Order: sequence, then C-alpha cells, then structure tokens
Amino acid sequence: MKAMTWRFGCWLTGAVLAYCGAAIAQDKAGGGYPVRPIRLIVAASPGAGGDIMARAVAQMLTDALGQNAVVDNRPGASGAIGVELVARSAPDGYTLLSLGDTLTILGATRRVPFDILKAFDPVVPTSTQPYVLIVHPSMPFRSVKELLAYSATQTVTYSGSTGIGSTVHLGMARLAQLSGARLLFIPYKGTAPGIVALMGGEINMVGASTISATAAIRTGKVRALAAMSLARVPSMPDLPTVAEQGFPGFKITNRYALQAPAGTPRRILYAINRVVSDGMHAPQMRQKLEADGSQPAERMTPEELKAAIARELAEMEQQVKQLNIKFE
Repeated sequence: MKAMTWRFGCWLTGAVLAYCGAAIAQDKAGGGYPVRPIRLIVAASPGAGGDIMARAVAQMLTDALGQNAVVDNRPGASGAIGVELVARSAPDGYTLLSLGDTLTILGATRRVPFDILKAFDPVVPTSTQPYVLIVHPSMPFRSVKELLAYSATQTVTYSGSTGIGSTVHLGMARLAQLSGARLLFIPYKGTAPGIVALMGGEINMVGASTISATAAIRTGKVRALAAMSLARVPSMPDLPTVAEQGFPGFKITNRYALQAPAGTPRRILYAINRVVSDGMHAPQMRQKLEADGSQPAERMTPEELKAAIARELAEMEQQVKQLNIKFE
C-alpha cells in the first residue's frame, strides 16, 4: 500500500506543477473573497480517485485565489456524511463539495433528506473517468465470459466507490441482472480501502476509477480484467471493455465536480469555475489526466452543469427502479 500511496503522491505532484503556470494569471473573485481558507469536502477516503482530483483542484484554488484550499475527507454512509455536511454549510464559498456521480445516486435513492437540486449550486465539472474492473491474481478468470462461468459455481465478491448504492454497486448490479452472474457487493468506505482488501485477498474484485486502478495495477498485486467504459482506455489499449465482451452499451463512468451550498453568490461560483476550468484544460494537466485514462470534463457554466445533473438524476431514478435494490 505504501508504494501505491507514493504513486498517488507522484500523480498529484505532477498535476499541481502542471497547473502552476496557468494559475498565476487568475484573478480573485472580488468583494474581498476569499479572506480565509477554503475547505473542499471529499465524501471518500484518502487515495481514491476523487480524493486525488480534489487535491489537485485545491492547489489550483490556493495558487489562483491567494488563500489556502484544503481537502477534508469525510467518508461514510456511501458518501452521505460529506454531502449532508456541505448542504448544511453557509453559502459563502468557503465550504465546497468535491464529488462525482455519487451525489446523483444519493439523490436518486433518497438517501439524503433533501432534494439535491435544491440543496446545491453546481460550480464546475473537473474531470471524467471510466472505471476498470481489477481482480485478485488468484482468480482463475481472465475475461468477462470466464468470470460469468466461474460465478455459476460460486459467488464472486466485489467492491468499489463509496459503498452501497454507489456508482460501481449499481453498475455491477446491472451486469448481474443482464448476465445472471452471482455477484455479491461488499461495502467499504471508499475505493482505496476496497483495493487494500482486494490485495489482501478479502474480496475477489474491485471496480475502480482509472487513476486508482492504474496505481493498483502497477503494484502487481491486482490484475486488470476489463475496462468498464464504452471505448478502451487509452492508457490500457490492450484491455478489452465489458461492452466488447458481450454486453453492448454497458459502461460505468464518473464525472467529478465541485458543488456549493445553495445560495452561494454567483460571482464566487463563476470565479471558481474559471480557475478550475482553465486549470483542468491546461495542456500539461490534460496530458497528466490522459496518462491515467482520464480527461478534463467538458467546460460548463454553473447553470449548464445544473441542467446536466437534473437530466442525469431523472435517468438514475429510472435505473434504480429497474434494479430493485434495497438501500439501508
């Protein structure tokens, strides 16, 4: 795990250095903001893909706005702990949520006591990442077809994302529904703890973002089984997708974004949006992201991002109904 953590640090250091040149040119939001540190709440454990991305974003904001931006990890309850903390924070730009599609899932499964579209003002999308299915080297299957055959004789355990009802849980439940595979989800507080459990042989598989999966694969303690994007991951061109292996249209992807408590001044939303969008699309940052199979998210205004989340929430609600999963 120490080696994997070191590689996470190297990725982050490179990303931060890549951004420094772009950050210098940014202006503050005006009106005195910010006058104290900004806190980025990450509803996942340290070492997860979302955590790594949040730390790169925090450095961008620190360099551009002249105040420290710090990451505060609040894993637990499948991400709900961190989400509720930010929703109840003052709408002043000093507490932000850095999270992926977990927010949409929490809204669709009604596991937070509020409407996510009313509780948050979306700020800026940061990056998009496909997921990769990684397995313990002792597993005898080397393709999705072999996985399904193996699962006919015994249940295959897996984990990923932030717990029950997470991106990976819902995606793999969909695969089980389509294939008849016997797959059992084992919840952990985040991807990183799940990967540690996989390395230790506690579970059989993990669905991880490309950043987390790449670092884990490099340790040699896990093996990649399939990409869970529609197209092959550029950094893993020889790894076939689940879609290629008999399930057309199957995908698990994630878009990370910053969210602010509803009512945050628009000038602050737009200032952060400008800093982060420019930083993510800086050439060296783009190159860093693509090396790990990720890419900068499409540029969107806060209003455009809110509209996109509303559409995705409606789609996710339909998917949850079809899967008929119980969320506790």
